Amino acid sequence: MARIAVGGMQHETNTFAPSKADLAAFTVGGSRPPLTSGPELLTTMHGRNVSIAGFVEQAGELGHQVHPLSWGSASPSDVVTEHAYEHICGLILDELQRAGPFDAVYLCLHGAMVTEHLEDGEGELLRRVRALIGADVPLVASLDLHSNTTPEMITHADLMVAYRTYPHVDMADTGARTARLLDEILRRGERPAKAFCQIPFLIPLTWQCTMAAPAEGLYAGLPALESGAVMHASFTPGFPAADIHHCGPSVFTYGWDESETERACAALAEQVSSKESEFNGRIYCPEDGVREAMRLAATADKPVVIADTQDNPGAGGDSNTAGMLRALVECGAEDAALGLMVDRPAAEAAHAAGVGATVNLSFGGHSGLAGDVPFTANFEVESLHDGNFPATGPFYRGAVFNLGPSASLRIGGVRVVVVCNKAQLADQAMYRFVGIEPTTQKILVNKSSVHFRADFAPIAATILVCAAPGPMIADPADLAWRRLRPGVRLSPLGTTWNGAG
Repeated sequence: MARIAVGGMQHETNTFAPSKADLAAFTVGGSRPPLTSGPELLTTMHGRNVSIAGFVEQAGELGHQVHPLSWGSASPSDVVTEHAYEHICGLILDELQRAGPFDAVYLCLHGAMVTEHLEDGEGELLRRVRALIGADVPLVASLDLHSNTTPEMITHADLMVAYRTYPHVDMADTGARTARLLDEILRRGERPAKAFCQIPFLIPLTWQCTMAAPAEGLYAGLPALESGAVMHASFTPGFPAADIHHCGPSVFTYGWDESETERACAALAEQVSSKESEFNGRIYCPEDGVREAMRLAATADKPVVIADTQDNPGAGGDSNTAGMLRALVECGAEDAALGLMVDRPAAEAAHAAGVGATVNLSFGGHSGLAGDVPFTANFEVESLHDGNFPATGPFYRGAVFNLGPSASLRIGGVRVVVVCNKAQLADQAMYRFVGIEPTTQKILVNKSSVHFRADFAPIAATILVCAAPGPMIADPADLAWRRLRPGVRLSPLGTTWNGAG
């Protein structure tokens, strides 16, 4: 039996987003557990679709003892403040030092965290942990599929294991896989060889979805590489909205034979590169997308679902732009619903007015983004809710939402779900809690890029992607890069970045 310390810190940083993640962002609810330390961490995470939960359960089944450190997560946004990062890192390191020594350390990380003072938040945390525990203690981590994996992360960790699904329905499974691989390392009493290769083009977030080609096939092929001397292979397509040197896709492998491990890594890199031209698809402007949805919905027996991809709070948006709402209303959409619109003053005004009242509200125009202008109109308050309810879909499995005072507002044939706390709309329950049955709507507009597909694809006649104003720019080539390393293509088969002029 090994004594294993477990903890972590997760943040997906969009350096082009409008708001930073301070310490409060890690302690507020929404869809995520708040910053948690000590034994409470184990009870809080139990049964959730989170990597640390899967790791703890699997480690216990393997006969190991886990010791909880601290774990914190915040919704994607601009950079993490220095104070928040140092506070949470301090909690992890202080307990690691106080309660040690340990036989191994596991960290539940994201891989795309940028802070006010660091480009590579995970690499620095791993470096500090390694300096504390020494060279002989195994240090392993789980990563998000969107990790901008860096050479420093590879150097300091003995093993890193990334999700294999987007939508991320395998987060807990990834933690369990990490526990099994750590168990193999502990039983063998040696460290695996490792290999790492960066892919020279950025992949738009929307086209990283593993429910469609080419990502579907690439991930399906990973187990075939894990045979014989190769124990693990990961592919991280990256988070293409972080203006850092090492932004972008990468592959990495681990194994018990150095040459075989390097060969597997090279083969995987070639497989990804060979699919470069396939990482693309159609993205509609708001009006064209709504008109196409209305055309399709006229004969469909299921909802047409639209992804409001550029205002995705799961990628740094604040879920408060009005481009898609305006398009729905001005195009005369019927039996349409949009969620979530995060606007505390509007939600509180609806609660103050009461069900049945008409309130004049202005949505959008808060972001400072070009094209995001306010949409002002009279809305009927259809229903009210306190914003606390359980998730029912596969992505948010085990989560209990805390969205604050919430309301369903109606204007013409369009309903809007308005809440106070930010969360990506990726669960049918996020409509149902205010009385909107998603399966009976003709059109659903979800402020999400891909995660919604896990729960909505089974009920959708078709899915369209729209680019209304928002901070998660659909095409990375349209972003104002400054720090990206030269030689990277800004989109598949696109322009090569040669540095800031």
